[in-house]
Amino acid sequence: MSQYFVIKDPRAVLRGERLSGASSTQERLAFLNEASSRVGTSLNLWEICRELADVVVPRFADTVAVFVQDRIVTDNETPAHPADGMILVRRMATAVAVPNPWDWDDAFPVDEVTEYPTWGGVSPHGQCIGTWRSIAFEAMDDGVAREVAGRFGRELINTLLRGRPFLVVPLLARNKLVGIVIFTRNPGSEPFTPQDIALAEELAGRTGICIDNARLYARERRTALTLQSSLLPKDLAKPLGLEITSSYLPASDPAGVGGDWFDVIPLPGFRVALVVGDVMGHGIRAAATMGQLRTAARTLAGLDLSPAEVLVRLNEMVRGLDDSQFTTCVYATYDPVSNGCVLARAGHLPPILLHPGGGTELIDVPGGLPLGIGRDTYEERAVTLPRGSVLVLYTDGLVETRRQDIEVGLDIFRSMLAGARCDLTAIRASVESTRRVGDDRDDMALLAAKVLGLPADRLVRWQLSAGPRTADEAARLVRETLRRWRLDHAAESGEQLVRGLVADSGARERERLEVRLLRGDTLVYEVAAPAVPAPPSLPDQDWDGLPSRRSWPTYRSGTRWTGDGRIHWCEQNIREPATTP
Repeated sequence: MSQYFVIKDPRAVLRGERLSGASSTQERLAFLNEASSRVGTSLNLWEICRELADVVVPRFADTVAVFVQDRIVTDNETPAHPADGMILVRRMATAVAVPNPWDWDDAFPVDEVTEYPTWGGVSPHGQCIGTWRSIAFEAMDDGVAREVAGRFGRELINTLLRGRPFLVVPLLARNKLVGIVIFTRNPGSEPFTPQDIALAEELAGRTGICIDNARLYARERRTALTLQSSLLPKDLAKPLGLEITSSYLPASDPAGVGGDWFDVIPLPGFRVALVVGDVMGHGIRAAATMGQLRTAARTLAGLDLSPAEVLVRLNEMVRGLDDSQFTTCVYATYDPVSNGCVLARAGHLPPILLHPGGGTELIDVPGGLPLGIGRDTYEERAVTLPRGSVLVLYTDGLVETRRQDIEVGLDIFRSMLAGARCDLTAIRASVESTRRVGDDRDDMALLAAKVLGLPADRLVRWQLSAGPRTADEAARLVRETLRRWRLDHAAESGEQLVRGLVADSGARERERLEVRLLRGDTLVYEVAAPAVPAPPSLPDQDWDGLPSRRSWPTYRSGTRWTGDGRIHWCEQNIREPATTP
């Protein structure tokens, strides 16, 4: 039996609860007020139809069936004039208070879709749909009952409807037909009076508005969800040294779509930025702001700024968007060479580090103000992530509810993470199982990164002393390594690149240089030098006869500052050039 096929107690009629022709205007108004308060308590189409069916049986009728245009159910749209002159309606709910309820369930299955012509037709259903007017029978005659049974293809319908007082009323909203409601009473009962018809039309009108409001809400929610899903990353980057999992769960009704977001952004040197943010509010506006922030964060990450600098610039951007809009955010960068992680946050919940042994700790990163509030500066925290540990970034929807303090939610969340024991699949499954029902659930976003470290065969490094022959020595070491990696075709270019980087470092005589070569989908050459002023040469100037950077066989190059110096780097494609036949 469908959950929207409701069996009511037929003995209620014997207790004098049925409205009749003798009922006073006050009694009818009281019933209408009661029904109005019980119908439309949610924005769910099926629930609204069930509430209508539940409230009118057996007080007003012995059976009721609620039909809604199928496009409202499937597409959240109401076709005004279908091109083929036909309308599909779906039976959303049925309630009965009769001795043989199971026959009605067989004859009128819920969720059945039926086609009717917009010009009316013979059946009372079709006439109501075509004319938008109520159709009533004091007792349905055999001919009409047979026509209805033929429309549905079930002879049982003829037996059930014949001789019954029958009323079909249109569901109208904002000058549109959203569906119909059918009321019947047992054979021999009092037929529907003009007062009954007026009462049914008033109740149907109020229900029609509730149905159309639910349709508009569903359409807006679908639009926002579509916008949000198009702005969230489809495929996260797969950085060296990390295994990534993520999860996003939209908000529950009636909160709507929120502005939670996350991203994984590749950085030079096979480093990566991990970002999670939460825009205040819900709906299309929050989703649009989220998309702007994600794009801005990616752009700023491309400048290879520190986490604190990224947040400062995002803060200025949010202030320029809307003074009433603010966002929390946490931004972290991870270096697979050192397993070092630098974090900064703007009013966001602190990251959680899940240790290999199962323990958890909140990483103490200074909070700062949310983005969009004032002109705050942000502090950073540098930590070393142990191999096998998991860094967890998340939004408050996972730990905060209206009935639970955030500290309690954090403790529960940490216990859940500890139980997953650094298994990313288990972490994601546990998070998604916490999905709450009702209007108590905000957006939930999770980004978890398990630290694998850089494989030994992906990195080589050398400590060299700056001098006249340093570039030659670095070139020789690179050539030998590339040949050992069977990348002979990249050796000549690699020598050229590392010579240029050593020259660009501006290191003084006998200062220590660290030369690094990293292998992934590309080759990354790095030369780390002490923090000394750059040489007076322009970036594209030749060094001792070497080609300028503009002619290097690379597609990215740059310089980044560290706590004790700077690193000059360039990235080289390692795909062998196609041979011409």
